[in-house]
Amino acid sequence: AVNPSTALVEALRDINLSGVDLHTLILPVVRGVADDSLLAAIEALSPSHVLIFGEAGGRAQITHERVAVTVDDYRSEDNAGPQPRGEPVVRGGPVGYFSTLPIDAMVAAMNSVGADAAVSNSAGTFLCNRVFYRTMHHLSCDASGTRAGFVHLPSLHEQVPSGQNARPSMSLRVLVDAARQMIQVLAR
Repeated sequence: AVNPSTALVEALRDINLSGVDLHTLILPVVRGVADDSLLAAIEALSPSHVLIFGEAGGRAQITHERVAVTVDDYRSEDNAGPQPRGEPVVRGGPVGYFSTLPIDAMVAAMNSVGADAAVSNSAGTFLCNRVFYRTMHHLSCDASGTRAGFVHLPSLHEQVPSGQNARPSMSLRVLVDAARQMIQVLAR
């Protein structure tokens, strides 16, 4: 019902980022629909950069993913019901793709404003990894020069009940500040 990536993208729509032509898209949590929707938007817009966000409930930090792997292995169903196990994201595709964004600079910029951020080496094997992999595969097959990457977000405070067993969470304000920093790094 609540997704920090949706909340962040909605908040970014209302922010003026000087010198940045920002386009946003909220993807459904549905295999095949999310990735196809993003690829269609990339084709239509020809952006210089693609910054993809997704939720990683349980993580305490904003984590910029280094690599996407070609495996769909869902521990649970997506919002439409499929639960693939051990299937390739793209048949015959390479084992993985690295982010083409300046992830270390982006992480440093986020940390500089108090947003706890790090680099992660596993985007998992759920929909986030699939969207990241398909985006990188698509961009590797064209000559646009578009650079892309994926960022996992912790849960929002309102998603997590308080108490001793509470999962890590962040405020939307911190996520927005972090996103501003990432976008400013890309604008340079």
